[in-house]
Amino acid sequence: MALPLLPTLRRAGNGVPAPPTVRIHRKCAYSRQEGRPRSAVLGPAGMGPPGVMEGRGRMPEPTTAPPPSTSVPPAELPPSLREAGLANWIREPLDDAVDRRRRIIVPPAAATMGTPLHGCQGTLMAEARGPGALVMMGDNPALPPMPERPTLADFYRLRLSRNGTNHMLQSAKVARENGLDEKVIMACLVHDIAIAGLLSSNHGYWGAQLVGPYVDEEVAWAIQKHEALRYYPDESVGYSYPQAYIDYFGPDYRPPGYLRREAEAARRHRWYMTSRLITINDIYSFDPNAVVDFSEFEDVVGRHFAQPAEGLGFDGSPVAHMWRTMIWPNNFL
Repeated sequence: MALPLLPTLRRAGNGVPAPPTVRIHRKCAYSRQEGRPRSAVLGPAGMGPPGVMEGRGRMPEPTTAPPPSTSVPPAELPPSLREAGLANWIREPLDDAVDRRRRIIVPPAAATMGTPLHGCQGTLMAEARGPGALVMMGDNPALPPMPERPTLADFYRLRLSRNGTNHMLQSAKVARENGLDEKVIMACLVHDIAIAGLLSSNHGYWGAQLVGPYVDEEVAWAIQKHEALRYYPDESVGYSYPQAYIDYFGPDYRPPGYLRREAEAARRHRWYMTSRLITINDIYSFDPNAVVDFSEFEDVVGRHFAQPAEGLGFDGSPVAHMWRTMIWPNNFL
């Protein structure tokens, strides 16, 4: 069936909206860190490789935040660090900090593989062993502190990237304005949460695992399968291969075989349309000037996201460590 024309989101005159006010507990009663209290040439069954089509849904160019004020001026770094281009991994203490030692951020292997920085750990560790420096452990002063018992809204406002949250909020709003089921709205609201806060590669799998204990099984399944389905058109429901993917990956890109198998299996599943609707709403949700606030979905989150009383990251779930990684993303260990 053909989908209705999707509505236009309201726009802000000044571009990206400011995040809503959130009360932050700057001093915790105990130290959690220390452990205390989306037209293509179709093949058989519509699963052929994507082709060039008239596109829609272009993604905006990624935005880059300015470096934190706590970074060390390159002229003040040892020559070994300046020559290696490692200035962004050193953090000076804030002006009012009691501990005046520099914090050294050692980037994880997944962030540097295939880049000139992949061998930088040794140089950074050597700096950390010197006087007046330590590896980063605990709160990074460049990041806003998290509440003791963080909620999904707290991660949206204090940790996830603005580009990522803006996209997911637009996706959820379009789904709601099209009268879709709240499960679909919830899935749209967190479908790219891994891109916004953890890893882009295999983000559907990471995202499904991250929210799995707190959402309906159908929602987690839909988030995981959208990873594969977004590459494969289904004209019967109005989904074509995104022009944005041609722009970013080139017209000759073909997804790996495992994604084709995943998409073929997902099309036979009873929850196929839930996941497909994520990809459909994805296409209309890349507008950097649209204003959507998380508070518009607090009712949906309240009904479809089981917020743990202890806070995300501290409830002892199998994925608590993933939420803690976003709380302290720069910890050495």
